[in-house]
Amino acid sequence: MIIGVDGNEANVERRVGSNQYAFELLHALYNLPEAKKHEWMIYLRDTPLPDMPKEISWWKYKVFGPKRLWTQFALPLSLFFAEPRPEVFFTPGHYRPRWSPIPTVVSIMDLGYLRYPDQFTRRDLYQLTSWTAHSIKKSDHVIAISESTKRDIIRYYKIPRSKITVTYPGYDKNKFKNQISKIKIREVKKKYNIKDDYILFLSTLKPSKNIEGLLTAFSLITNHPAEGEARHGRQSLITLVIAGKKGWLYESIFKKVKELDLEDKRSLPLRDKVVFTDFIPDDDVPLLMAGALVFVLPSFWEGFGIPVVEAMAVGTPVVVSTVGSLPEVVGDAGILVNPDDPGDIARGIKEALKNYDALSKKGLERTKLFDWQKAAQQTLEVLERILK
Repeated sequence: MIIGVDGNEANVERRVGSNQYAFELLHALYNLPEAKKHEWMIYLRDTPLPDMPKEISWWKYKVFGPKRLWTQFALPLSLFFAEPRPEVFFTPGHYRPRWSPIPTVVSIMDLGYLRYPDQFTRRDLYQLTSWTAHSIKKSDHVIAISESTKRDIIRYYKIPRSKITVTYPGYDKNKFKNQISKIKIREVKKKYNIKDDYILFLSTLKPSKNIEGLLTAFSLITNHPAEGEARHGRQSLITLVIAGKKGWLYESIFKKVKELDLEDKRSLPLRDKVVFTDFIPDDDVPLLMAGALVFVLPSFWEGFGIPVVEAMAVGTPVVVSTVGSLPEVVGDAGILVNPDDPGDIARGIKEALKNYDALSKKGLERTKLFDWQKAAQQTLEVLERILK
């Protein structure tokens, strides 16, 4: 069987969210023994980056343009005139080819833009709304990355359950583990100018992540320093580290820091209580997570939340929202909070600080559910089933 794949979501330099999902899934498929009995053709706008899977006899790249409107015109035309033509086409993202002469399968991350349209720019909202609806309705099968996403697809698009398969993403077990060098953790703290114990948020800076709610919660904690205890049981200054690249509509986040006056004026030179790191290279992420007292993701909506699994895998307690897929991901291994209530987010952080050891142990056990090779196996089974 010849399997075509849109590899563009994976072929970017600063991978987050759906980019990370596509990149890790392609590598897992590449390393899956069962995948080698098929021929794979990965379609790209640009030359594959050095860390993409290497070309071999059964795994090839096809790079072509024009880049403008690539998915609407260039890709469909390439599929139509391809010799030999793929027998099924897989898009590990929301946007399948606008039309396709062969069966298609698409992965859907989440439908949060339907619940919170005001959290997106007009252009992004239009693209997500129109293209995702087209992709879901026109594809022969849909892969959802959580049961929460599956329920939303059924609710909003009236798609039969039999047309949707849930495959949980995994995490990099070589990078995210419970034995990480304390020396390297100190080095990464120095690199990002983190001087105290810290609470960590890591994701793209955009409205859906509820960073302003987290900042308000953090201000409540810093107003009661006796309640902010480090893992060693001592009272400590605690920093909030906001890690991640800027997405969209993020300006109000920085205004919120000034509004809440989140600065430590007791030290010279002036030291911020909130540290913004911008984008974090992949090699620094496990170190930053392992050094944190707590990892917090108080999103208004998440399709899955890979960073939550990564944090649990290094033994760091997690605090997440009660909405979307996050309760499904953490089970009883994390603290659930109401994203609309900064006071409850603060309560959750304090609870995680007090129960560090128990939550760390539960989180490590919970990560056994998530594996990229399993996700690749399930994805391949869907593609094979389409042709049968």
